[in-house]
Parts: sequence; C-alpha cells; structure tokens
Amino acid sequence: MKKDIPQKKNENHESSGGTRTFPITSERYASIRNMLQTVYSALEEKGYDPVSQIVGYILSEDPAYITSYMNARGLITKYDRDELLEALVHFYFWANRES
Repeated sequence: MKKDIPQKKNENHESSGGTRTFPITSERYASIRNMLQTVYSALEEKGYDPVSQIVGYILSEDPAYITSYMNARGLITKYDRDELLEALVHFYFWANRES
C-alpha cells in the first residue's frame, strides 16, 4: 500500500545567498517520482545501471547520461537538479522514517 507524501507548508524560503526558493508540493513530488520510475525503467531496459546513470546526470547535468529511449532524457531534463536532489532526499527519509 502506497503512503501519501506529506504536504509541505506553503511558505516562501530565502537561502543565505538571497535566492528565493519554493517548497516542492506533494503533486510535484509525485510527478518527479513517476518520472524517475520511467527513467529508471528505460535505463534498465537498455542495459545500463540506472542508479549510476541518474547519479551521473544529477552531478554533471549532462543529458548524455540518460537514454532517449521512452523519452527518458526529455522527461528528466524538465526538472532542475536541485529539485531532483530535494525530492530524492525526501523520498529516502519518507521511506525510512520510524513508524
């Protein structure tokens, strides 16, 4: 059974550099999760190590790490690297939280 991702407060945040950031909504988390599942499947079907390829993409922002099969490259490039990292950390802690 899938658990709902908690909604974040709808507050604007300002980082130390003065850049305004906006919390990712639960709908955006769901969109990122679905995209990552598609990208993972496409990489796996093409014989790549999906985790290594996605990490390579996130670290470098080089779309060559992601296959164009199943439009995986087009899907992942719609998201900012910071947004992907935030979502991945959120998914990790949400999945591993103590009940």
